[in-house]
Amino acid sequence: MAACEPGRDCPLCPRLAAFRAQWRAAEPTWFNAPVPGFGPSGARLLVVGLAPGVRGANRTGRPFTGDYAGQLLYATLAEFGFSSGTFDARPDDGLALHDARIVNAVRCVPPENKPTPQEIRTCRGFLAAEIAAMPNLTAIVTLGKIAHDSTVAALGARPAHVPFGHGRRAEIAGRALFSSYHCSRYNTNTGVLTPDMFRGVFAAVRAYLG
Repeated sequence: MAACEPGRDCPLCPRLAAFRAQWRAAEPTWFNAPVPGFGPSGARLLVVGLAPGVRGANRTGRPFTGDYAGQLLYATLAEFGFSSGTFDARPDDGLALHDARIVNAVRCVPPENKPTPQEIRTCRGFLAAEIAAMPNLTAIVTLGKIAHDSTVAALGARPAHVPFGHGRRAEIAGRALFSSYHCSRYNTNTGVLTPDMFRGVFAAVRAYLG
C-alpha cells in the first residue's frame, strides 16, 4: 500500500516545494510542511478539503486550524457528534474527533490557495492511500469541486460521471459521497454557503451513519 502521508520535505511538486521553502524562511516557527490527516483512521466518515491555508493549517499543522473555515467546520462536526472538546484554533487545544477524520486533497499550501491540475493529480496518490487505509470508511464529505473531483477519481470513478453539486449524494465503491460547497470565508461572506446549508450536509451524513 502506498504511504498515506508525504514526507516533510516532499519534492513531488516543485512549485509547492519552493513555496514551502519560502515560508520556512519567512516564518521558521510555523509548521510549513505537508499537513497530515487529523482523526482516527478507524472512522466511518472522511472529510476532504482542498489544501492547507497559508496562515491556517500551514502554520499550525492541523487541517482547518487557524483560519475561518475551521470555525464553521469544527462547530458543525461538534453539533452532529463528530467531535468533542473546545476548538481553539491551535493544534494543542485538546479537540478530538469521533468517528471522523479530516484530510486535504492537496497536502501542501499552494500559492493563492490554487493548486494546479498536475499538483492535484500528483497528491491524489496520498488521498487514495488514505481512503484505502480506513477499513470502516462508509461516508465521505467533499468540500468544494476540486476536493470532490479528486476524491471521485481516487475512488476509481470519473468526475464527469459524478458531477459536483452542493447537497448531492452519490454511491461510489460502496461508499456514500456527500458534496458541499467549501466552508471558506469567501463562500460564507457571499452567501454561496450558509451555516444552515452546511449543517444540512452533515445532518444527512449523521442520518446515513446513524
